[in-house]
Amino acid sequence: MMLYPAMNDLLKQVPSRYQLVNMVAYRARQIAAEADEQEISLEDKPVSIAIGEIAQGKLPE
Repeated sequence: MMLYPAMNDLLKQVPSRYQLVNMVAYRARQIAAEADEQEISLEDKPVSIAIGEIAQGKLPE
């Protein structure tokens, strides 16, 4: 089973796995809250969206 994006690619953006997990969880909660607030149904899970954003270099502040 291949995961996309690969862990190596994610770790190029974030220095440690621990920090990566925290960043993904933080951003996923933001995405879920925004979707809930705007009453939008998400096609993908918030965690998947957050991982994709981090892989693209869009790091949460």
